[in-house]
Amino acid sequence: MAKPTGFLEFSREVGADRDLLTRVQDWQPIHLHLPDERLQTQAARCMDCGIPFCHKGRILNRMTSGCPIHNLIPEWNDLVYRGLWREAYDRLAKTNNFPEFTGLVCPAPCEAACTLGISEPAVTIKSIEFAIIEKAYEAGWVTPNLPRKRIGKKVAIIGSGPAGLACADQLNLVGHEVTVYERADRVGGLLMYGIPNMKLDKALVQRRIDLMAEAGVRFVPNTEIGKHVAAAALRQEYDAIVLCTGAAKPRDLSLPGRELQGIHFAMAFLQANTKSLLDSNHEDEQYISAAGKDVIIIGGGDTGTDCVATALRHDCATLTQFEIMDRPPDERAPNNPWPQWPQVFKQDYGQEEATAVYGHDPREFGIMSKRFIGNGQGQVQAIETVQVRWESHENGPKLVEMPGTERTWPAQLVLLAMGFVGPEGGLLAQLGVGTDERANAQASYGTFHTNVPGVFAAGDARRGQSLVVWAINEGRSAAREVDRWLMGETDLP
Repeated sequence: MAKPTGFLEFSREVGADRDLLTRVQDWQPIHLHLPDERLQTQAARCMDCGIPFCHKGRILNRMTSGCPIHNLIPEWNDLVYRGLWREAYDRLAKTNNFPEFTGLVCPAPCEAACTLGISEPAVTIKSIEFAIIEKAYEAGWVTPNLPRKRIGKKVAIIGSGPAGLACADQLNLVGHEVTVYERADRVGGLLMYGIPNMKLDKALVQRRIDLMAEAGVRFVPNTEIGKHVAAAALRQEYDAIVLCTGAAKPRDLSLPGRELQGIHFAMAFLQANTKSLLDSNHEDEQYISAAGKDVIIIGGGDTGTDCVATALRHDCATLTQFEIMDRPPDERAPNNPWPQWPQVFKQDYGQEEATAVYGHDPREFGIMSKRFIGNGQGQVQAIETVQVRWESHENGPKLVEMPGTERTWPAQLVLLAMGFVGPEGGLLAQLGVGTDERANAQASYGTFHTNVPGVFAAGDARRGQSLVVWAINEGRSAAREVDRWLMGETDLP
């Protein structure tokens, strides 16, 4: 490394975010960024650690540790420190098709696995990654990935989220004619409509899609395979099909009163909000408004956090987020050592904003909903809950209700953010693709080939709900196997 003692000399520093009370008044990106010279200092903190766990993406204790796409983090940190930004971009582009996405929305398992993180705050890998790609765009280094020649094979990719886009980018690069089908009116899948604009600026998504289109990838929006185009027809037209539809079927909450109006799945709330924002700056009013309402969000995770931040920007009256799990500890527990993902209490951007607005964290831990209460006119007006605790039993943890802790919460808008249970619709059945016990497309990691010859699956549709960076990993890996199946060999990484 160019600065072997950098981790001893410099403290961790990340770019500031916009003022909490100011940013909840708009939908603009929340992050500010450090100038080049301070980023170079941060890159100097990367140790000559010998074994860089940061780019060894793997699952430890059911959680991701390190970068799933194996970014060459120590290499581009060293190059940034020395001011060699172009060379740093070249290293970054070898492994990551979309650093502008992961540099903003990835939870950074690379930083959680940073060797420096054993005893000191980790290297600011994510901030440096985003700075590299933005400098590359500014300097004109990011250009369409044009293939050297076309080889006459046609591939259809169903779904334009991160897995579908990564797969398309790789297959197009080696000369296949790639068509990406998207049922929404805009391309980008989760990146476009699932993540709010203040977290991922849609101009960045469209910028990348435009580059891919210039490189020859064909995008077909407003087209749902199995509905607008028969799955059988697709098989006849293309040499291979890759299913990248995601795992968009939400987990429901079957409680008394579930039929009441005002109870929505979180993704319906988020998608409608972003579409209305992009279409008309919310002037068309074609979204689920939280304005003036008591809002309850059931479930945590990224989706729940995005609902918190979105409801705040609607100017809701009150906001509460229910988590059935116990509050995490402030420091790592003995059974959660480095380099596992740290299961500790922290606030994401939405909780930080809610704390600034209301004076307290919006989350209630160890709480379970019992029933929804209506107002007599078919509209939800309250939720009845009970506190719970987790007890150890021979067959695993058991949820136990705590007597005397029943409570009723006012709620005119309830958002269900409890995760997803597999792909939507009957496309898999139409294609004859087998499913696993979780209703995902059955295809082994490493081959990505389903039971139907020429039909592959990647991303959340295959592995279940996961991270954007895992979707990119799967899209790239599936592209390699599709190329191998079509050509007999492959040069794709």
